[in-house]
Amino acid sequence: MEVVYDEEMLRRYVTAAVGVTPERPILIDKFLEKAIEAEADALADGKQAFVPSIMEHIELAGIHSGDSACIIPPISIPARHIDTINEYTKRIAIELNVIGLLNIQYAIAHDTVYILEANPRASRTVPLVSKVCNISMARLATEIMLGRMIEDLNLAQKPIPHFGVKEAVFPFNMFPEVDPLLGPEMRSTGEVLGLAKSPGLAFFKAEEATQLRLPSSGTVLITVMEKDSSIIPEIAKRFKDAGFKIKATEGTHKFLAEYGIESEPIFKLYEGRPNIVDAIKNREIQLVINTPSGKLSKYDDSYIRKSAIKYQIPYITTPAAAMAAVKGIEAYQHDHGFVKSLQDYHRDISPSGNQKGDSR
Repeated sequence: MEVVYDEEMLRRYVTAAVGVTPERPILIDKFLEKAIEAEADALADGKQAFVPSIMEHIELAGIHSGDSACIIPPISIPARHIDTINEYTKRIAIELNVIGLLNIQYAIAHDTVYILEANPRASRTVPLVSKVCNISMARLATEIMLGRMIEDLNLAQKPIPHFGVKEAVFPFNMFPEVDPLLGPEMRSTGEVLGLAKSPGLAFFKAEEATQLRLPSSGTVLITVMEKDSSIIPEIAKRFKDAGFKIKATEGTHKFLAEYGIESEPIFKLYEGRPNIVDAIKNREIQLVINTPSGKLSKYDDSYIRKSAIKYQIPYITTPAAAMAAVKGIEAYQHDHGFVKSLQDYHRDISPSGNQKGDSR
């Protein structure tokens, strides 16, 4: 599976495709560019359905749902789209006569909610929704499958006064020659959950749980493609305001200078020395933000990401994740809180939406 942007990429893909015959055709879908993805896990009894909360993907469409970081409750989806997702989920569950669990994936583009797929089964996100929302979905689904009805379970959507961020865990450190790029094919082998009173701190905790802890100070390397550059000035400015130094490759350095953002230029591998790999190896860089140049680029920049993995430097490959990271670092610098048990988080959830507890 691959996202194809032009005819030349399509020709290369068709040439490389294995076993394409009239009986085994290539499936072509329309790709919704810069779309926000969301998921809904629901309990259904054939007549009613209940959705505890919507899960918003942090990475934009194009990253497999199992590899994307996600946040509960959603932070940027308008209320009208939340209502639409809830309505669609309930209508589909009833129409399909689902008894038990259902997962539906959505994409929001051009102010429209699109249904990507509906899976009448338990999803890998069920335990995450259960922990964040304090609802035992697997147990309740089992009771429904044994004959109980949703109306008998006293279920109600409750405001969630905290945030949970799911982050994927990848095996790239075991495969040093593999480019850790994310795409429509799933590559993760596990996932973790970070809980906090703010979305930024929840993301910071989730990253720490993957054993790639975001730095709270130091130098960040920024090297991005032109198509990904629109949000980069804001990200870079926030890093500067947080006290970070910025190293940038030639194109990104010039681009940031146009916005009055100071950065130190650094050579790519083929441009001379000292270069990016030298800086990573010498621990001069604490965070790498690198959006890929693509398979049609003259030069392959996968060495940047591979070097980060080799020397255990946190790395980010999408602008959306870079924004989440800088917000997480800001939250950690402001107030990283204290240890708080899952039971305490659950006690803060109340039908009236009263928020209790401290910043943890």
